Amino acid sequence: MDQEPPQFNADGIEQLPLRRFTEKAYLDYSMYVILDRALPYIGDGLKPVQRRIVYAMSELGLSAASKHKKSARTVGDVLGKFHPHGDTACYEAMVLMAQDFSYRYPLIDGQGNWGSPDDPKSFAAMRYTEARLTPYAQVLLSELGQGTVEWVANFDGTLEEPAMLPARLPNVLLNGATGIAVGMATDIPPHNLREVTSACIRLIEDPKASIAELCEHVPGPDFPTEAEIVTPRSDLRKLYESGNGSLRMRARWHKDQGAIVITALPYQVSGARVLEQIAAQMQAKKLPWVEDLRDESDHENPTRLVIVPRSNRVDSERMMLHLFATTDLERSYRVNLNMIGLDGRPQVKDLRTILTEWLEFRFTTVRRRLQFQLDKVLERLHLLEGLMVAFLNLDEVIRIIRSEDEPKPVLMKRFDLSELQADFILDTKLRHLARLEEMKIRAEQDKLSKERDELQKTLGSNQRMKTLIRKELTADAEKYGDDRRSPIVARAAAEAMDETELTPSEPITVVLSDKGWVRAAKGHDINPAELSYKAGDGFRQSVRLRSNQQVVFLDSTGRSYSLAAHTLPSARGQGEPLTGRFNPPSGASFVATLGGDPDQWWLLASDAGYGFRVQAKDLLANKKGGKAALSLPAGAQVLRPCVVADADSDRLVAVTNEGRMLVIPASDLPEMLRGKGNKIIGIPAKAVAERSEYVVDILAVPDGGKVRLNSGKRYLVLRAADLNAYEGERGRRGSKLPRGFQKVDSIEPAE
Repeated sequence: MDQEPPQFNADGIEQLPLRRFTEKAYLDYSMYVILDRALPYIGDGLKPVQRRIVYAMSELGLSAASKHKKSARTVGDVLGKFHPHGDTACYEAMVLMAQDFSYRYPLIDGQGNWGSPDDPKSFAAMRYTEARLTPYAQVLLSELGQGTVEWVANFDGTLEEPAMLPARLPNVLLNGATGIAVGMATDIPPHNLREVTSACIRLIEDPKASIAELCEHVPGPDFPTEAEIVTPRSDLRKLYESGNGSLRMRARWHKDQGAIVITALPYQVSGARVLEQIAAQMQAKKLPWVEDLRDESDHENPTRLVIVPRSNRVDSERMMLHLFATTDLERSYRVNLNMIGLDGRPQVKDLRTILTEWLEFRFTTVRRRLQFQLDKVLERLHLLEGLMVAFLNLDEVIRIIRSEDEPKPVLMKRFDLSELQADFILDTKLRHLARLEEMKIRAEQDKLSKERDELQKTLGSNQRMKTLIRKELTADAEKYGDDRRSPIVARAAAEAMDETELTPSEPITVVLSDKGWVRAAKGHDINPAELSYKAGDGFRQSVRLRSNQQVVFLDSTGRSYSLAAHTLPSARGQGEPLTGRFNPPSGASFVATLGGDPDQWWLLASDAGYGFRVQAKDLLANKKGGKAALSLPAGAQVLRPCVVADADSDRLVAVTNEGRMLVIPASDLPEMLRGKGNKIIGIPAKAVAERSEYVVDILAVPDGGKVRLNSGKRYLVLRAADLNAYEGERGRRGSKLPRGFQKVDSIEPAE
């Protein structure tokens, strides 16, 4: 779209619509952040500020062989000459390149406090620290003065700086980069120098090598930590194919005299932070397996975190999988291979594209270096050729110099010399005119001629160029390379333990009162009826289970609710109302409870004589409003649930307030998740609605079991043979009980 011509007011000031001005300003800012701040260049793998720091340090003579100098001096040079921005940001970029726990191959050798893995930002101010370049920095700088790169003016035009550094290795992958630009970001993990160099050589020898073949050399990133990479190799290959993805790192640990010792943490994970996370779980009683934590890290063992289990019976593997899932002992890292390519544009690249482009950059750099050397050799040969002419005609040259006012043009004309040759002859010192100089000149000419021929052959042969670059890559890999630090290992997936696994398993008895108050007493041998209750309240029902299990409550509308048993208040007090934990329907009250093994079958029934079998796990409801379980006919109420141990052999005993009893097989009732169920004993619906007849209690009795009928202070025990007399078809009215037991209060198993 064509831009509108600029508009000027009466004072000659240009006026722009706000929309156009803001659009252009933001676009300019975006391009600056993308190209000149946040993203690395594929050639040298550096952002501008990093490139300027390294170049400024080389200009200050801070090589690996020099003495350390104050960091403030370096930062001052960088800001004053090349990078007119904040000193804090510049120094932080410098610190990052010096931290061996942040950079796989640090570019700066620091002296003083440069931060620690626990707190990378704890470095001292630049006036206290000293720095110089590391030997690895020569990979970026050694060819700088050999015509290998373009030079651009600095911000004020008074100096020149390199547009990029002539990297001898693909530093963009070796040290990686992170950055946030406008509308894009980069997260390039570090890699192993030997592996990446091997992949480059493979690509030189076989330009058609696929990403899968390159991944034989580069199996994955290599961080400056010995923690394990647990991402499957197939996922890592997909990551290199797309340039996007994520990977997971996991701490390394071993057992030492019963204790768990962590010796390596994931990249940029703080040991102090990990201990805080574990301690928080211990305080919240979500990690009962751990007794103690210690940090035994020192200079000899930079990472040594000790976790002491409560006993030798603790499953260390399972506990560590839980900690991997719930703490920074396992961490996920985003990978986004976004960088500025040779075309000057940002792009997310796959592994093959990155290495191919970098090799193209390297070939160009080496070709420029060789051409620069060839030009120097040709220039020197040209000068020596002129000097040889002067040496062979020395008397004539001396005569011309002594007799002529302007000897230069005369020499050029007399001996057919170029201006450079004439200047060189005139600048030659008298001592170089000795007799032995002719032999030295001819020897130098022979040597330079051989060098010229070699350079011309190399420049003229693509195969010779490949061989040279391959030799240089191999030499650099031998000099600067090291073994992989982050092993790639197949491990079981981290999985957090649920609350039942984390809670100690102790026998408890959950007691529900008439008014809906609940509490839990330790052990199974207590008598709930003997506990103290609030005035007007009393014991309603109890259930025995383990503290790491769920307890289910039923309200008067047939809805079920569940809680972790260990969260209930102690029976030393009078408990707390369930209405504080749940939101039952208006007017509803809590009338029954059950719990224990989640796979245990229970009988849910209403006093209208209907019921069904259901497993405890199907009644769990992890919400305050509960969920519908038992549907009640008009006027009916919820009966106390009872355990059905074996539906094939158990019998159900149902007793009504009219003194009728019916015994049926438990298998006659269906298995359901919710609903009214099937008819157990026949009672007219009208009688239930008017509350003139209803079921008092239902009990599941095992094969050969006895039943005790309670009627006031009297009771009657019926043996298995006695129960046979009351057997009948499901849904029948049942048979009358003996005189005196036609007002049964409850039934229970008899010993």
